[in-house]
Amino acid sequence: MSAKKLLIIGLVWPEPRSSAAGTRMIQLVDVFLVKGYQITFASAASKSEFSYDFSKTRVVEQEIRLNDESFNTFLKELMPDLVIFDRFMIEEQYGWRVQQECPNALKILDTEDLHSLRSARQQSGKKKQAIDLFSDTAKREMASILRCDLSLIISEVEMEILKVQFKIDPSLIYYLPFLENEITPQNIENWVPYEDRADFVFIGNFLHEPNWDTVQVLKTKIWPLLRKKLPNAVLNIYGAYPSQKVLQLNNENEKFLIKGRAADSREIISKHRILLAPIQFGAGVKGKFIDAMQVGTPSATTSVGAEAMRGELVWNGSIEDDPELFVEKAAKLYQDKNAWQTAQQNGVKIINERYATKYYTGKFIKDIEKLASNLSIHRQNNFFGQILNHHTVQSTKYMSLWIEQKNK
Repeated sequence: MSAKKLLIIGLVWPEPRSSAAGTRMIQLVDVFLVKGYQITFASAASKSEFSYDFSKTRVVEQEIRLNDESFNTFLKELMPDLVIFDRFMIEEQYGWRVQQECPNALKILDTEDLHSLRSARQQSGKKKQAIDLFSDTAKREMASILRCDLSLIISEVEMEILKVQFKIDPSLIYYLPFLENEITPQNIENWVPYEDRADFVFIGNFLHEPNWDTVQVLKTKIWPLLRKKLPNAVLNIYGAYPSQKVLQLNNENEKFLIKGRAADSREIISKHRILLAPIQFGAGVKGKFIDAMQVGTPSATTSVGAEAMRGELVWNGSIEDDPELFVEKAAKLYQDKNAWQTAQQNGVKIINERYATKYYTGKFIKDIEKLASNLSIHRQNNFFGQILNHHTVQSTKYMSLWIEQKNK
C-alpha cells in the first residue's frame, strides 16, 4: 500500500525558533512523518534565514504562487489525500482550488488560535466595551471552519466558544493542544537551581500584537512597581522581529533591557527565575509558558495568559489581573524558594498530564483516517459547509481568476 499524501499549505515557512505557531506546525509535521505520510509543504511566502530546514527530513518543499493557475496544475500532479490549511486566510485563498482539483481530499484547517477571538478581545480593550465576538473576521473564520472537514483547535476554551456561541457542530472541530515530550526526573535533575538563577524574563514574537501590548504593560504598569520591591533585579525582554518602537523602550538605568531575538528560547528562559507575562488579550494557548514549564521556570501571568492551559491543575506560578497584586505575587514568588519550587513542580504536572504527545497523536491519526474513509457521509451531515463551498467557490474563484488575468 502506497503512503498517503499530505499537502500542507503554509501562510509562512515555519519558524519554530521565532514563534509558537512555527513550533505547532513542526509538531504537526512530525506526527504525520512518524505515521509514514508523504508530506509536501507549500507556501507562497518568502523564506527567511530562520525558516525551518526541511532538507533534513522527508518533507518535500514546494514554492507556490498566489492567484495563479500553476497551483491547480501542481494539485493535479500531486493529488493529495489530505490538505492542511495553515490558518483560515490560507483556506480562503486556496480552498476553492483544492475543492475543484481534489474533491475527495480531506480538508483540515489548523486554526493556530481563533483570530476572531483575539481580535475581539483587542478591540474590547481599546474601546473599553464588552466583547463583540460576531465581527467580520469571525464570519470569515467560521465560514472557513464550515467549509473544511475538520478544524484543529488548540484550546478547550475555544472549543467551548465555537460550540456554544457559534453553534459549530462538534464533529467539525478537534481539540489538539501543543504536543510535548514529558518532563522526566532526568530533565529535572539538569535544571538550573533556584540559587543559580536571577532576574525576570519576557519572551514573544513582536509580529504578534499581544506580545507588543504586554511589553508596554510591563514598561508602564508592572516594572516600575516591581523595581521598588526588588531594586537589584533586571527584566530581560526577548523576541523575534522587534521594531524600532520596541527597541526604544530599552533603558539600562531602569534595568529594562530589550535583548531582541533569542537563539534558543528555552535556554534563555532556563537561566531566569521568573517569566513575567501580564498578557491583556489573545487567544489559543501560549508557547512561552510551555517553554517555561519545560525548563522549570515559574510564570507570573494574567487570567487571559493562563487561559485553557492548566485545566483543573494548579498554575506554575501566579495568576493575577490587578497590576498591584500581580507585582506582589511575582515578588513573593521570586524571593520564596519553597513557593518557587512548588510552582516548578506544578509545571511538571501540567506538561505531563495535559500536553504529553502520547495522549494525542495515535488517536488523532486514527480519527482522521476514520473520517477520510467516511467522508461523503461526514460532508452530507455538514450541509451548511456544502452550501458555503458551493457559493464561496464561485465568488472566490472569480475574484482570484480576475486577479490572475490582471497579473498577466
